Amino acid sequence: MEKAADKIRPELVLISAGFDAHAKDPIGSLGLEAEDFIVLTKEVLEVAKIHANGRVVVAWKEVIILDALAESVQAHLEELMKTT
Repeated sequence: MEKAADKIRPELVLISAGFDAHAKDPIGSLGLEAEDFIVLTKEVLEVAKIHANGRVVVAWKEVIILDALAESVQAHLEELMKTT
């Protein structure tokens, strides 16, 4: 991710947050857990910090499995709040 960001040098980072990569989602097949979204959020925030002066926009998408969404969103938002 960092190599691509170094090439592109975004002025704004957009997160399309659907959390369909969660293990409980029947459509996604990545098998991620809520804790994995913390790691991904940290990586995206670092890119935003380096290239976009910390500017990040999060767009929520439709989600099928609500308990997976709740766990993932909580982990994601707690990580985002650490930067404010």
